Amino acid sequence: MERIFEPVDPENWERQPYFDYFNNTIKCKYTINANVDITELLTLSKEEGLKFFPSFLYVIMRAVNQNKEFRMSYNNQNQLGYWNYVLPSYTIFHDDDKTFSDVWSEYHEDFKLFYQTITSDIEQYKDVKGIKARLDRPANFCSISALPWLSFTNFSQDTYQESNLMFPLIRFGKYFEQDNKTLIPVAIFVNHAVADGYHTSKLINDMQDFAKNVKDWML
Repeated sequence: MERIFEPVDPENWERQPYFDYFNNTIKCKYTINANVDITELLTLSKEEGLKFFPSFLYVIMRAVNQNKEFRMSYNNQNQLGYWNYVLPSYTIFHDDDKTFSDVWSEYHEDFKLFYQTITSDIEQYKDVKGIKARLDRPANFCSISALPWLSFTNFSQDTYQESNLMFPLIRFGKYFEQDNKTLIPVAIFVNHAVADGYHTSKLINDMQDFAKNVKDWML
C-alpha cells in the first residue's frame, strides 16, 4: 500500500488551538485502561485454528486506522500531518533469554493477508536478537506490545525526555474470565495534543466492535 502523508493546514485545522495548548502551554499526555470483551474473537480463532496474537493485532490495527487522530506524526520536513494508514510495530519475546525484539510488518485491511504477513514475519525474525530485529521501520507505525503474563488493571508509561511522538502506545495483557466473558486488559498511551478522551474512548469502542463482530472479517 502506498504511504501518503497529508500535512495539516494550521490556519484551517479545527484542532490547532487544542494542539497548541496541550503541546506548548500545558504539555499533557495520558493513559486510558479498559477491558475489551474478546469472547467471540477467541472462540472463532480457536475454531478456525488461528493464533490469537495476530488476530487481536488485526483488531487493534483496524480500529487505529479508522481513527485519523491516531495516524498523526511529523514527517522528515518537521510538518505535522496524517498518514493514510499506519502499520504495526510489535515485540517478539525470546523465551530462552527472556529478552524481546522489535519487529514491524506491513498493514493489510484484508484479514487473511494481514494474518499471513504477521505470522510470516514472526517466523522470519523470531531468532533475531537485539532491540531492533527488523530494521528500516517506516515512519507510519503504531507501537504495540503484549504482556501475556499479567492481567493488569493499570499500565502507564512515558518517555523521560521530550519527544515529538504523536502515535499512541498500545499495550495489552493476559486475558481472563469474568461473568462468563473473556476479557483482555488494554492500555493506550496518548498525546493529548492530538486526541482527547472522546477520541481514545472511540478507539477502544471500535476495538470492541471489531472483536465482537469477528465473523464480519475473519471468515
